[in-house]
Amino acid sequence: MACCDLDIAVVHGRAPLPPGYAVGHEGVAEVVAVGDGVSAIRVGDRVVVPFQISCGTCRECRRGMTGSCNSVPLMAMYGLGPLAGLDGGGFMADLVSVPYADAMLVAVPASINPSDLIAIASLSDNIPDAWRTVGPFKDDLSGLEPADRRVLVVGRLSIGLYAAAFAAALGAHVDYVDTDVQRLAVAEKLGATVHDRPKPAKEWDPYPVTVHTSADPSVLAATLRATWPDGVCTDTGIYYQPTVEMPLLSMYTRGVRFVTGRVNARAVIPEILDVIAGGCDLSPAVDRVVAWDDAPSAWPAMTGKTVFARA
Repeated sequence: MACCDLDIAVVHGRAPLPPGYAVGHEGVAEVVAVGDGVSAIRVGDRVVVPFQISCGTCRECRRGMTGSCNSVPLMAMYGLGPLAGLDGGGFMADLVSVPYADAMLVAVPASINPSDLIAIASLSDNIPDAWRTVGPFKDDLSGLEPADRRVLVVGRLSIGLYAAAFAAALGAHVDYVDTDVQRLAVAEKLGATVHDRPKPAKEWDPYPVTVHTSADPSVLAATLRATWPDGVCTDTGIYYQPTVEMPLLSMYTRGVRFVTGRVNARAVIPEILDVIAGGCDLSPAVDRVVAWDDAPSAWPAMTGKTVFARA
């Protein structure tokens, strides 16, 4: 089981989750039992469990919007208790019940060794959240002149690191902006050119694709400013304040496209597995691996991507 960037916010009291609820919504699991109606999944399979609960057959699921499944309440998911429309329990547990198992679960390819599962433990949420910041625009990037295939990632925590890795794997030049020395070092390992600063500089050339992950409105404004005309900026941040100011006139005059919202994790996991099979190594993004039994003491001290593993 991996901690999500949101789990760190919960730990430090920045997300409104009261105590007493099961936590954890990222993980790779082994199937230990299946219901009578399950046909595609078998006992013993290694599977990715998407954090959102989805049926796979409703209108929204059929068009890939698995985060807005019509068969369950909006926000139905694991690990966030009353904040979820349907509390599915948490992955920090010995057993997790998965409804709609044939539709939800994604079998881990046999080509991925058990030792590599640590690197993909966040395929439930953070890795897909990062992929949607660059993956949908890969054709836009490939259609540009080589010198213009550039991606700006303004990073905080693991989503920014995964986004940098995917952009580099797609052949783009990646500029990664952060102030954390450890994350800067990881981003460099993942193929990015790193910049130790809180925001992109005003004098930098604009980018066709920009990624903002900090949930800081002032940094978001700087990232939007760094997006070129008709470029796209994807923001993965969650803002708990009532309103956030945006430079809409500037965005309008330059035709900047802005993408926000929750990821549709289940829909993109197979595509991401193909990218990983093609050689995209996400392992440097894992900050530490902790034994499962040590989770109670390690959980409150999380600062980066932590993976809790059973022996």
